[in-house]
Amino acid sequence: MRTVIQGGRVIDPAQQTDRVADLFIAEGRIVGLGRSPSDFTPEQVIDAHHHIVCPGLIDLCARLREPGQEHKATIASETRAAAARGVTTLVCPPDTDPVIDEPAVLEWIRRRAKFAGQARVLALGALTYRLRGERLAEMAALKEAGCVGVSDGGRPVTNARVLRRALEYAATFDLTVFLTPLDPELGNGLAHEGPVATRMGLPGIPVAAETGMIARDLELIRDLGVRVHFGRLSSARAVELIARAQAEGLPVTADVAIHHLHLTDMDLTQFDSRCHVRPPLRGRRDQEVLRTGLASGVLTALCSDHQPHEPDAKQAPLGDTEPGIAGLDTLLGLSLRLVQDGVLPLPALIERLTWGPARILGLDSGHLGVGARADVCVFDPEAHWRVEPGSLNSRGQNSPFLDWELPGRVTHTLLEGRMVYESTRFGP
Repeated sequence: MRTVIQGGRVIDPAQQTDRVADLFIAEGRIVGLGRSPSDFTPEQVIDAHHHIVCPGLIDLCARLREPGQEHKATIASETRAAAARGVTTLVCPPDTDPVIDEPAVLEWIRRRAKFAGQARVLALGALTYRLRGERLAEMAALKEAGCVGVSDGGRPVTNARVLRRALEYAATFDLTVFLTPLDPELGNGLAHEGPVATRMGLPGIPVAAETGMIARDLELIRDLGVRVHFGRLSSARAVELIARAQAEGLPVTADVAIHHLHLTDMDLTQFDSRCHVRPPLRGRRDQEVLRTGLASGVLTALCSDHQPHEPDAKQAPLGDTEPGIAGLDTLLGLSLRLVQDGVLPLPALIERLTWGPARILGLDSGHLGVGARADVCVFDPEAHWRVEPGSLNSRGQNSPFLDWELPGRVTHTLLEGRMVYESTRFGP
C-alpha cells in the first residue's frame, strides 16, 4: 500500500534528520522524505501534524512467555501490546521452555510471530546447551537459522574456562554475545545491599555481584576481541567500567532497563513486590550515573526488560514473588519522561530506542532512509495518559507505575508499511 504520513516532525537520528516533512511509503519501504516520488499516488494518508514521526522502536529484551509459559502471556498478546506502544521489533532472550539452543525452537517462535503479524520478533540463541553453563550450544546452526546473537539468557556462565571457549566460538562465527553481569551467588538476594535492605531485613545484592562479572568478562574480551553486549546495567560502578573499556577501544556496548532510571531501592520500602526486579533497584547515585551514561552514549540503548507475570506471581511475601516488571506498555512514556527531566534531548532519546539497538544487533534498521523497511512510529508528545489496568495492553499487569501519568500517545504504528496499530481518538 502507498502511504503518505503528512506534516509530522520527522526525527531520524541515523540520518541526522529533525524537521517537519512528509514521509512516503510504498511496498513496505521508505521511498521519499519531504518530496513526493514521481508518479506517487497515495492510497492512505496519515495526518501527523503536531506529532512525532520516528523509526519503530526496537526493544532489546522482552520475554514473550512462549514457548512453555503460555498461561502468562503469548507472542500474539505481547506483540499486540508492542504495536500499541510503537515497538516494531522485539528481541527474545533464549530462556524459553524449551531453551533456544536448536533451530527448531527458533523456527517455532518465528512462525508464531509471523502468524500474529503485529511486530517483528528476533531471537537470541543460547550460549551454552540448555543454558546450563557446562558445554557450548550449536552456535553455527543457530546463526544459520537466524539468531541475531547468542546470550546467557540471564543465567551467567560462572565457569570462566567455559565462557572463554564460548566467546572464542562466537567470535569465529562473527556473533555478538549478550551477557548478564550478575554473579549467581552474590546475586542471590532481594534488594540492593545498603541501608534500605538492612532496615527492611532483606538479603542484599552487592554492587560487586555486577561489577565482578563485568571485570572478569572484560579481561576475556581484551584477549579475544569478541563483540559483547552487557544487558541491564544497574550500578554507577558498572557504567564506569564500561566507559573505561570503550575508551580503550574494546568492542563492548551496554543497555539499561527503563525502570532503573525512574525507581530506586527506596521504592521497596513498603515491600512492594512490583518493585522486585533482578538486577535490583539500587541507590540514587546509581540512578543518576545510569542517566548520565545514557545521555553520554556509554549506554547505547534503552530496553523494557519486559517480564509479564500472572497476578499470583506478585501476590506473596516479597521473597516468594517472581522478579520482573511488565514494561512494554510504559517503555516510550517513561523514556519521554527523561526528556522532560532534562536528561537528554528528544532526538538522542529516540536514537537510544531505535538506531542504537539496531547497531548493537548489526541490523540495517532503526532508521527512515530511502529504501529502508517502513517500520514507523507516530506519536503525540503532548498527549498524556494514566497508567491503569485498563490502559495496559500486555497480559502482564505487574507494573509499579500504576497511577503514573506519562507523556506520549502512540497514534499509528506501521510494520513494513502495514498498519498494525491505529489508536481510537480518545484511547490511552
